[in-house]
Amino acid sequence: MKNLFLVLMLSAFILAGCNCPVPPAKTESKAPVSKVKHVPWAKNANIYEVNVRQYMLEGTFNAFKAHLPRLKEMGVDILWLMPVNPIGEKNRKGSLGSYYSVKNYVGINPEFGNMEDFKNLVKEAHSLGMYLIIDWVANHTAWDHAWITDHPDWYAKDSSGQQPYAPFGWEDVAQLDYKNKDLRNAMTESLAFWVKETDIDGFRCDVASMVPTDFWDSSRRVLDQIKPVFMLAEAEKDSLLLNAFDMDYGWTMLSINNKIAKGKANANTLGQYFAKLDTTLPVGAIKMNFTTNHDENSWNGTVQDIYGEGTKTFAVLTATIPGMPLIYSGQEADYNHALLFFEKDPIVWGDYPMAGFYKTLLTLKHDNAALWNGLDGGTFRRIPSLADTAVFAFLREKDDKKVFVVLNLTDQIQQIKLACDGFDGDYNDVFEGGQMNLPKELERELKPWEYLVYEK
Repeated sequence: MKNLFLVLMLSAFILAGCNCPVPPAKTESKAPVSKVKHVPWAKNANIYEVNVRQYMLEGTFNAFKAHLPRLKEMGVDILWLMPVNPIGEKNRKGSLGSYYSVKNYVGINPEFGNMEDFKNLVKEAHSLGMYLIIDWVANHTAWDHAWITDHPDWYAKDSSGQQPYAPFGWEDVAQLDYKNKDLRNAMTESLAFWVKETDIDGFRCDVASMVPTDFWDSSRRVLDQIKPVFMLAEAEKDSLLLNAFDMDYGWTMLSINNKIAKGKANANTLGQYFAKLDTTLPVGAIKMNFTTNHDENSWNGTVQDIYGEGTKTFAVLTATIPGMPLIYSGQEADYNHALLFFEKDPIVWGDYPMAGFYKTLLTLKHDNAALWNGLDGGTFRRIPSLADTAVFAFLREKDDKKVFVVLNLTDQIQQIKLACDGFDGDYNDVFEGGQMNLPKELERELKPWEYLVYEK
C-alpha cells in the first residue's frame, strides 16, 4: 500500500510537471515599462568593481592598468571604479578617510595619481574593448568641500534650521539639499564634466534613492546628449529605473542567498522572489546580482564567511538568473579577507584560482542570448523537483538558445527528479565539457552544494 501511494504521488508530480506554466512574454508583464535606452554594449555585459586603494600596494591608476589584460581575458566588460575624487580631511574617518566623503567633484584623489593618469586608464580600457564607470556621491559632500562656505544654502539644515547635518550619523559628510535649483545645476554640470573631459561610460550612483528621482531623470537626459551612458543606482527603488537608471541593486536577492546559506531560507524563497519581481521590476530594466561588494566585504564578512562550501554555487546562481553579475576585487583570487575601509590594506594576489571559473560563467553570458540583459535576454522559469525546498532548477530560453541550471542549495546530498516540458534535449555541459542528452524526466543525485549548468 505504501509503495502504491508513492507511485501515485510520483505520477501526479510528473503529470503536473509536464504542464509547467510558460512565463508571459516580457511585454505582458504587470510591471511598468522602462523608457531608458540601454547602450548596445550592455546587452550581454557583466560588471567588475575596482577598489583602487586596496587593489595593489601602489594603489594607483597606473598600477591598476597592468591588470586590465588579465581582466579582459577573464571576460570583464564594465569596470566600476569606487570614487576617484579627493577625500575630505575635516572629520575624516581613519587615516585615509572614506572614498564617499568627496571634497571636490571635478578633482582626482592624489592617492591614485592625476587627471592625465585617469584619462590614460580610460583610454587603455577602451582600447581593450572594455568600458569604465565611476562611483558618484551626489547625496552629500565632505565638510571641507568648498560649497560648505561658498554655498551654505545648498545644504540641508538640522532641526534647529541653522547647521548642516550628517545623514545616517555619517560624521564625515554633510547632507545636500536638492530643493535648491542652483545645487542641481552644479551637480549636473559636475557629472557632465567627467563624460566630456575623460570619456567615461557612465556612473554608479551612491545612495541614489536619497536623491530626488526627478534630478536623476533630468541629469540622464543631459548626459545622454553628450554621449550615451550606462547608469547604475545603489538602490532598490523601481521609479529610478523608469527614466534614469539602466540597473539597480539586487539587495533582496543577496539577503535571500545569505539566509539560504545559513539555513534560514530555502529554494522556494527564491521562487517567491522571482514571482514578485516579475510584477514590480520595470520591463527592460536590469538587476545587478552579486555575492559581495565593497560594503558587504568590509562590514559583513567575506564570501567564504557567508557561503562557505556554497560560494561557487551562489556565484553560478547570480551569473545565470535574469540580471547582470558583479565580481568584486579579489574574488578571482579567492581572497578571504575583509578589506579595511579607511586604511591601506592591499590585496595579496598570489595566483587567480577562481579566474577560470569566472571566465566560464562570463563567456556563457557573452555567447548565449538566453542569459543576456533586459529585453535582450531570454525568459526565465523554474523547473519543479521533488526537493523544491533544497533544489533550485530553472530554464532560460530565447529562440533556439537555452541555459538549464540545477543547484543544490544545501549542504546535504539530494535526490532529484525533474519533469517538465522544455528542458529536455541535447546540451553542452558548461563546466565538465562534452555533450549529453537530457531526458524529459531527469533523475540524479546531487552532492552538497553541487551545481549543473547545461547550454544549447
